[in-house]
Amino acid sequence: MTRHKPGFRETALFRPACVVLVADPALPEAAILAANLAAGGFEGRIHAIGIEAPGLLAAPDIESLPEVPDLAVICLPPEAQREAMASLARLGCFAAVIPVASPDLAELCEATGMRALGGHSFGLCLPSIGLNASLSHLPPRPGRLALLCQSSAMARAIIDWADGEELGFSHIVGIGTNQGLGFALSLDWLARDPEAGAVLLDLRRIKNRRMFISAARATARTRPVVAIRPGGRQSDASGTADAVMEAALRRAGVLRVSGLEDLLSAAETLARLRSVVRRGKDALPGNRIAIVANGQGPAQLAADDALRGGARLAEWTESDAAALRLALPSASSGNPLLLPPEDSHRLGEAASLVAALQGVDSVVAIHAPAPLQDGEITAGLLAAACKATRGAPILVSWLGRAGADVAQQRLGQQGIAVFPTPEAAIRGALHLATDRRNRAAAAELPPREVLEVVPDRQAARSLIERMRSDGRLDFNEAQALSLLSAYGIPVIPGKAVASVEEAIEAAMRMGFPVVLKALSPDLPRKTEVGGVVLGIKDVSSLRQAAAGMLRNIRAQRPDARLDGFLVQRQAMSGRRRSHELRIRLGDDAMFGPFIGYGRGGTASDFEPDVAFDLPPLNRTLALAQIRRTRSVRLLEGFRDHASVDLAAVADTLVRVSQMAIDFPEIEGLIINPLLAGDEGILALDASGRLRAPGVVSQLAVPPYPAELSRPWTARDGRQVVIRPIRPEDAAAHAEAFRNLAPEDVRWRFFSQLKELPAAQIARMTQIDYDREMAFVAVETPEGGVPRTVGVARLIREPGLRQGEFAVVTLPAWKGQGLGRQLMERLMEWARDHALERIVGQVLVGNQPMLGFVRALGFTLRRSAEDEEVMDAILDLRPS
Repeated sequence: MTRHKPGFRETALFRPACVVLVADPALPEAAILAANLAAGGFEGRIHAIGIEAPGLLAAPDIESLPEVPDLAVICLPPEAQREAMASLARLGCFAAVIPVASPDLAELCEATGMRALGGHSFGLCLPSIGLNASLSHLPPRPGRLALLCQSSAMARAIIDWADGEELGFSHIVGIGTNQGLGFALSLDWLARDPEAGAVLLDLRRIKNRRMFISAARATARTRPVVAIRPGGRQSDASGTADAVMEAALRRAGVLRVSGLEDLLSAAETLARLRSVVRRGKDALPGNRIAIVANGQGPAQLAADDALRGGARLAEWTESDAAALRLALPSASSGNPLLLPPEDSHRLGEAASLVAALQGVDSVVAIHAPAPLQDGEITAGLLAAACKATRGAPILVSWLGRAGADVAQQRLGQQGIAVFPTPEAAIRGALHLATDRRNRAAAAELPPREVLEVVPDRQAARSLIERMRSDGRLDFNEAQALSLLSAYGIPVIPGKAVASVEEAIEAAMRMGFPVVLKALSPDLPRKTEVGGVVLGIKDVSSLRQAAAGMLRNIRAQRPDARLDGFLVQRQAMSGRRRSHELRIRLGDDAMFGPFIGYGRGGTASDFEPDVAFDLPPLNRTLALAQIRRTRSVRLLEGFRDHASVDLAAVADTLVRVSQMAIDFPEIEGLIINPLLAGDEGILALDASGRLRAPGVVSQLAVPPYPAELSRPWTARDGRQVVIRPIRPEDAAAHAEAFRNLAPEDVRWRFFSQLKELPAAQIARMTQIDYDREMAFVAVETPEGGVPRTVGVARLIREPGLRQGEFAVVTLPAWKGQGLGRQLMERLMEWARDHALERIVGQVLVGNQPMLGFVRALGFTLRRSAEDEEVMDAILDLRPS
């Protein structure tokens, strides 16, 4: 048969019309797959090779298939997989699921051109089209949950739970061992598929950190994404790797939960309440929880749990309380709001009234069994109230067992998030709040101010080159402090010396009192071996200190390399009241470079208080990282401790982040302690290490491509800088939109928008530089604030070598050649990133734009979907 479907296509995996099962009946998975495929009710055609089942079209071998399948399910032993994949690829089938062991899958895909889920993939379920190519023990219901999993046992547990809750799935994708198709491809698809609602992730191994973060962030912009990581602590007892993963997920806007119970609670909440949130308040729920109950004890349990979880009990005004007393005369009017048992049937009414109050973000309604009350009637009234409310979302806790099952089932069937205990319902409310916080942080609009880090890169580069030439990987303290100084981080002036006599000479030059430190790359904790002596007041004391230091080190660490001594001025007495902080640049096996921040000094290892994030950092991200530590309350001022300039500490984090970007050969760096007080910050000690030659570690989040910034002069002599957009451009971007002519707005957005929503501004200014580019033209009037006068944007389509463009300039800049310059910069970027086509849509009436793109070399044709639109296409492939 002639191949007619060249190359892998996402639609072949997620919207197949024809599937083939290639199986060895001796494998236990084969019968399960055949039965599930046959019973799924697939809308297309399913062929089977090597196994028979009713409803499957039998074929003797791959070459005999009457049509080219979109998707192959390959259930063969490892030694038979290569031949099958090669035959399928020759036929034109390039998408596969491998539900069995496949130790060489990555190499097989490379050799054949196929793309596969697996090995040990749970399979693929697309209930909306009746495809069940999985190892599931029961048929998943159609619905809006999406599950991406590595563990088959986890997948079956979640499917079983969802069936009991009458929740369904849009997609179930078994990533398996993640040797083939990983999470990124599926997340990219889910980000664009309207059938998918909340997304659940079972993560163990990330193959491509940058693609994963990019795709997760794109998905989390439009729907909740919840992740669990089994075995995180088992693989790293220190907990650092687990904390770094949580930081990476937070950066992408993903909600990380700690266990299966939390995952199922989050799924229940987010799957049930998503539509309620959209109908209700503009913002997703915060952490102000109101509790409505027909019993005091359960309400108090819920309140305690809410406060322990970091939430606040919602407060309402006296006028609101008076209105509640008028509507519910038998109830209390505080929070928790309590109804007497005989009024349990009014629980829904009470919850709805409270949900409408201004200061309430979510409501937990708790029903305990009550005498002489019909539970079914109460459940029906409660469901109606939850569905009708236009305010905060309502979560229900229906207590009991013998009489609760029917009510819980009825509420679930009505799409209500229902939980068996007050604690579980509160956990659901906290998940809503955390989901909002993470997604809001991922789309936060930072202030205009940018910390322009202008380090002495040449000094840093020279230091690293000297270490390389000496064959050294570890920084001694003097070298590490020199690196910090090159990046504008204040350090105590000091002198590295080779001998005691040189130390005396240096001390006399700088003046006593001084500090003497052993200079060794092998002693990161010098105090433990007597390698630091403070308050040396004269030459005699210095000699004695040096001699004692050498004796101690030789006795305790005879293997340590000694480069000499570091002599420093004694820190000023006013710094005694400073806080000791610690900043660490490290490298994680899964997510690459990370930055840890927390308490410093000798006690930091015993009482850890650390927050993690990923470079690159800006001031907004750095301040958020600082505020995630418990000790931030001390830095803000406590009793006789003055407050610390948190902005200065944040700037230090940003500078360390820039160092990681500029010099990826730095494997690790620790500043401990970093003194922070009312006199500013000061790095007292530092250590670090270079990577082995040739070893690299890619950042999980692409850094700002500052090298693409260039000046440009318009025809009339006005000057701008054309550079990639950045998050701090949000305010300027909004202002530029307000200055567009109404006609330009209609032509650019195909509608008459009057104001860009904050979420859309965040989406336009916080871009992923690997998958899209936006160049802005920035004019800086003399003595004025920089303003955006033009922008061109190119968004790559995942899985394709093409991108869609858009360009607009302010009215005062038309006719200056700015639009052409912006487009030429986009075209240059597209070629550098191996794109083959640039496409766009232009309204038929937009004659200036049609002429503009034609002059740039675009071809035009009328859109097949809308006769009022012209498709513009530029072929970038060499002719």
